Amino acid sequence: MKNTKNMIPTIYKTLHVSNLDELKDLYKNWNDYENDVINLAGYVGHIVTTDALFKYLKNKKSKILDAGCGTGLVGQILHKNNYKNIVGVDFSQEMIDRAHKKNVYQSLGLCDLTEKLEFEDGCFDAIICAGTFTCGHVGPEALNEMVRITKNEGYICFTVRKQEWEAAPYESIIQSLEDSKSWLEVERHTSDYNTQEDINCQLCLFQVTK
Repeated sequence: MKNTKNMIPTIYKTLHVSNLDELKDLYKNWNDYENDVINLAGYVGHIVTTDALFKYLKNKKSKILDAGCGTGLVGQILHKNNYKNIVGVDFSQEMIDRAHKKNVYQSLGLCDLTEKLEFEDGCFDAIICAGTFTCGHVGPEALNEMVRITKNEGYICFTVRKQEWEAAPYESIIQSLEDSKSWLEVERHTSDYNTQEDINCQLCLFQVTK
């Protein structure tokens, strides 16, 4: 993996775990999470995804899933911009507990995005997933479930860390969803991600067309 020499130690560890339990333990004990990712690593995934979504999702009452909500960085921006019908899910109870303190979500719950999601078909107007499609976390197969639970003409906006994009079959799964007319590309381009570590991502926004 590139760009690891000067990486924040805990961030480095999360990208090199061998199993989910190990990853959960790292997040459980990551007390300086927001300082590490924002102030030290220069993480901007929550900013670039919300900026992209705001260009297309104009109804402020839209029901939005923050998939992999962490401590609530995306939720804070959504709420500040008067998108207040937000559901947050994450695999870490400790992250959810911190997100709860921000008082910006309608509901929060534990969820493994690599499994079938406990939501009805087409129940969200939009899904935003920032900083979750990354090494050792969630892979591109999760996109199929996101399409299932998003309404027709709804939006799915997500980042994929550069190293993860290069290592996993994102392009083929994205193309398969396009070929099956499950969604249409709205935006897809390289974007800033961890600015202090000189790491970028693919910023993707698709409209569901099922």
